Amino acid sequence: MKALVKTSEAIGFEYKDVDVPKIGPKDVLVKIKGTTICGSDIHAYHSSPNIMKMCQLPIVVGHETCGDVVEVGKCVTSIKKGDLVSPEPHIFCGECYYCQNSAALNCLNMGLLGHTIGGAFAEYMAVPAHVCWKHPAGTSYELGAIHEPVGVGVHSVMSGPINGKSVAVFGCGPIGMFALGASRVFGATKMFGIEVAPKRVEMSRKVFPDATIINPKEQDPVKTIKDATDGFGVDVSIELSGHPEATRMCFDVLKREGRVSLVGVPPGPMEFNFHPNIILKEATVRGVFGREVWQTWWQLRAMLDTGRFDPLPIITHRFPLAEFEQAFKMAESGEAGKVLLIP
Repeated sequence: MKALVKTSEAIGFEYKDVDVPKIGPKDVLVKIKGTTICGSDIHAYHSSPNIMKMCQLPIVVGHETCGDVVEVGKCVTSIKKGDLVSPEPHIFCGECYYCQNSAALNCLNMGLLGHTIGGAFAEYMAVPAHVCWKHPAGTSYELGAIHEPVGVGVHSVMSGPINGKSVAVFGCGPIGMFALGASRVFGATKMFGIEVAPKRVEMSRKVFPDATIINPKEQDPVKTIKDATDGFGVDVSIELSGHPEATRMCFDVLKREGRVSLVGVPPGPMEFNFHPNIILKEATVRGVFGREVWQTWWQLRAMLDTGRFDPLPIITHRFPLAEFEQAFKMAESGEAGKVLLIP
């Protein structure tokens, strides 16, 4: 089969022939229908040191995916041939302390799809059956493929109370827009989005006419948000950009006793003044890494069932897998939403 493989520390991937993966007794073989590009895939493409430390080379990359089950292991009873599934890419063991305490996201023996376990930029993928989310009948392949990143947005919003709260989302790339959608569905009363890329500002304003989208190059986000909240600031601030200045700003706009969810990964260590921003405000700070298993996935399904937010328009570009170079350039450009690769 054809696949994208990270073979060395050199920049880029190789599009090459590899063997179709073999499954064990507790695994399933999935025929991939589509896989979207994640920020971590871009870091892997460029051989970013933090990502390379996590990779076991050579490795088939990609993890935001969906496909049809074409083979099941002899011990698998929960999944059958023909099921449409998306994997939880944090491959949890189900047996360690954290897995036994409803915290599989922090599994001590975690494998990472596309980093330590062969991934989804390929024609086929083998994964343990217990990490597969089975989609309801009628789910499109494209919607299935973005369940994983939509889940990150949902988890960032639902890591604390949101109903009746005001929220600011820093970074309106795809996950930021997914977070705005989740905020809308789960009861936020005022929504603000902060983004500098003109195309993403335009897209966010189109998809979320009920939110105030702020371009920091044109408006002061702190003043705009404070003016719109009687000087208090927002109840919930979600940082998705990883930019140090945006991270500091998300605390500047936070109301006293508010919550910050930190999702974006800064480029390195950064200076931060804890005393006025956390201690005096009695702020709650949550780190967000992926999705809660399986609570976030059920929340995502509930969100979709309301019909109040359709994430599909956030997929803006589609490429054959062989054209991955053009696809990654588009994903990095700031001109796109989610970019889908089709084997």
